[in-house]
Amino acid sequence: MSTTAAPPKKTNRIGLEVASYKGGRTTLCAGCGHNAISERIIECFYEMGIEPWSVAKFSGIGCSSKSPAYFLNMAHGFNSVHGRAPSVATGAILANRHLFGITVSGDGDTASIGIGQYIHMLRRNIRQVYIIENNGVYGLTKGQFSATADLGAKLKTGVINDLTPIDCCVEAIQLGATLVARSFSGDKRQLQAILKAAIAHHGLSIIDVISPCVTFNDHEGSTKSYAYMKEHDEPLQELDFVPAFADITVEIPEGEVREITLHDGSRLLLKKLGRDYDPTDRMNALRTLNEAETSGHVVTGILYLDPTRKHFIDHLNLVDVPLGTQPESKTRPPREALERIMEELR
Repeated sequence: MSTTAAPPKKTNRIGLEVASYKGGRTTLCAGCGHNAISERIIECFYEMGIEPWSVAKFSGIGCSSKSPAYFLNMAHGFNSVHGRAPSVATGAILANRHLFGITVSGDGDTASIGIGQYIHMLRRNIRQVYIIENNGVYGLTKGQFSATADLGAKLKTGVINDLTPIDCCVEAIQLGATLVARSFSGDKRQLQAILKAAIAHHGLSIIDVISPCVTFNDHEGSTKSYAYMKEHDEPLQELDFVPAFADITVEIPEGEVREITLHDGSRLLLKKLGRDYDPTDRMNALRTLNEAETSGHVVTGILYLDPTRKHFIDHLNLVDVPLGTQPESKTRPPREALERIMEELR
């Protein structure tokens, strides 16, 4: 009797199987765009060889904020109250700069109750990946318009939105994020490349992902449905990502592909699609978003990228050892110093 040896299991560059990057079984609706985003996160962290236990994942409240339960089971996690994930993530990353932060929020969680926290997170440019799963409605409370709903969009009930939307990418570019992108949950290849670039980027990466709600916002008249995105999606470039650890030679046709080197030596390749778009031009990025809103199109891809600006931890000159592991004698001024300060203020 002969036995056939089982084929070796596939592992990534640090020896882990893809199962090490998965999470629990999703409880979201079948076909929800949020599930596709979770799948891309699993693939990207696995392929990039990130240690899952070195990741801290954060969320607030909403359908989107359930997503971290569906990826990276071995990571640290904190499910905060509604709209408060930015400050919780900031505190955790400042306490331990060696953690890799990923926050998953929604359009309601970010652009409504959490807008103040979102804005100050942008100003600080703290290193993390911040994903907005944007479906234009409040999925947990029966599908009312959120603050990102487009002017003229229609609910299933027939109600038309007559309020100007908040564009989270415009806010991000204006206020300090150093990688800003928009994608569509149905575009696997583009979203993968953007996520990998965001993981390699040493700064705040904002990724606004149009993620259709199949229950409340996937009908005719919706501007965030699968059908609308397939018809109105206008990619700025074809994206490829070459990680620093990959020994790959890429032939770049002159005048057709723009190459941007990130902090760790990874390369982001942007192939021109119909227009010569420079993602390092901040004003051009804002102008492009404004033109897209006027025309009713949704531009996707890397909108803005500044690989040179310092992030928040660099500005604070923090020590390499995590603050959370330091003894009180090193993190708290001695009594003599406090008394001297009080005396100076008399």
